[in-house]
Amino acid sequence: MEIKETLLKRVEAFKEAYPVDAKVARRVTKPMAPFYGREILEMAVSAILEGENLLLCGDKATGKNILAENLAWLFGRPIYNISFHVNTDSSTLIGTDTFLNNEVQLRKGPVYQCAGYGGFGVLDEINMAKNDAVSVLHATLDYRRVIDVPGYDRIELHPATRFIGTMNYGYAGTKELNEALVSRFMVINMPSLRDDTLGEILRGAFPDAKEEPLKQFAGLFLDLQAKAKNGEISTKPLDLRGLLGALKLIRGGLKPNLAVTMGITNKCFDTFEREMIEDIVMTRIPDSWVSGDVF
Repeated sequence: MEIKETLLKRVEAFKEAYPVDAKVARRVTKPMAPFYGREILEMAVSAILEGENLLLCGDKATGKNILAENLAWLFGRPIYNISFHVNTDSSTLIGTDTFLNNEVQLRKGPVYQCAGYGGFGVLDEINMAKNDAVSVLHATLDYRRVIDVPGYDRIELHPATRFIGTMNYGYAGTKELNEALVSRFMVINMPSLRDDTLGEILRGAFPDAKEEPLKQFAGLFLDLQAKAKNGEISTKPLDLRGLLGALKLIRGGLKPNLAVTMGITNKCFDTFEREMIEDIVMTRIPDSWVSGDVF
């Protein structure tokens, strides 16, 4: 992760000022892959250093969660992943009453823990949040930086606490975020993957792969991305995790076309669309290829 030296020095000062509590040190985890995109990374780091929360929005497979994980690792903060869905409410975020040691106690939720330990909370698919859950976030995300727990205490956020929201457009169950919530974030619109960026990701993940076949796998993903943008196919096969998973299977000895079928093609459950994906795959990944042609 190459960013300006001045920003890196400020990040180091941040880490020195806010050491991580030993109780949550295991939550400081190295991301599965680095984030490629210097400009986006510098924007995100600058916002966090100034005490802002981030909202990462954009299409599928643009690296929103990878960026969030890399930011937590770069700042050396414990990470709390909070996935929003139709049943997420305030008690899911803050905590619920539980009976322990013959008394009623609060079983702390992820937002409560994140606030107390100075973690980075990743609010995944925040545009699926119900109003009940959003109301908890308002005071947490703005200048007040507090959480009021009914029947318990008023919690002030640790100065290192930051929240990073992620959202995709057009998923089932999603909705528009209201202005009050959006105003509490600095927003980064994540660009679609480009050829050079995707090439770096694949080479970084599979340094033992042959260059030319790797270009074909990158080209396959970009072909699918273009088709999805034009509305010719859905975004279901546009799955970077699936592509990386397929390459792992190939490295393990599976035929490339079978691995791609498992990682990408079979993500489509519509027969007609699946046949379209198979045709696109055939133009990039010959049926005659074996594992040794790629690795």
